[in-house]
Amino acid sequence: MRSTLFDQSNQEKELDQRWVVQNDRMLRVGFGPDALAAKGAMVAYQGQFEFKHEGAGSVGNFLKRAVTNEGGQLMRVRGQGEVFFARRAEHVFTIQLEGPQESIIVNTSSLLAFDDTLDWKITSIGNAGIMAGGLFNLTLGGQGVIGVTSDGPPLILDCSRQPTFVDPQAAVCWSANLTPTLKNDLKIGALIGRGSGESFQLGFHGPGFVVVQPSEGAPPIPS
Repeated sequence: MRSTLFDQSNQEKELDQRWVVQNDRMLRVGFGPDALAAKGAMVAYQGQFEFKHEGAGSVGNFLKRAVTNEGGQLMRVRGQGEVFFARRAEHVFTIQLEGPQESIIVNTSSLLAFDDTLDWKITSIGNAGIMAGGLFNLTLGGQGVIGVTSDGPPLILDCSRQPTFVDPQAAVCWSANLTPTLKNDLKIGALIGRGSGESFQLGFHGPGFVVVQPSEGAPPIPS
């Protein structure tokens, strides 16, 4: 049998590393230790695994999940072998946190998986979560690796030079020391169908960065 499908670039990468970007749209994680992953992110695995719903971790996290249904769709992955994660053929990259002083905030819609060794909690931007479409994110800190997706090639913006404003659905992740504000451009025209369609933005300003994807993401699926 002959096909370009069988080119070396499409073969599994046999590396000793735990976290491997298999290609620019797929992440391969080797086990051992447990990992937490977004529900639905697993596309294949080799070996023996179990996938279990992950609890909220705290009363505060549970209440935020109950109100918003954000940040709560996590599963614990345990077993031996390799698991492959992906989401809607989006670009994949990894972030290595190297100690207790390092942390990052990830938009839950961009999260693939992360090491169980990392501390995590659900965070919100003020009281605007529901009004702005669910601005609840995952703060991760400590030592370990995070797998993240971007709907298209990501752009890193330096927020220390001047105020930076990003569509909430386009923000992939940002420095945990940044405290984004919610900028509301909602005017009377938007209420009668003549708005710009860009009513809310996240404002960042300070020493740090924000990663932006060239897309506002897939539209939410009605429950």
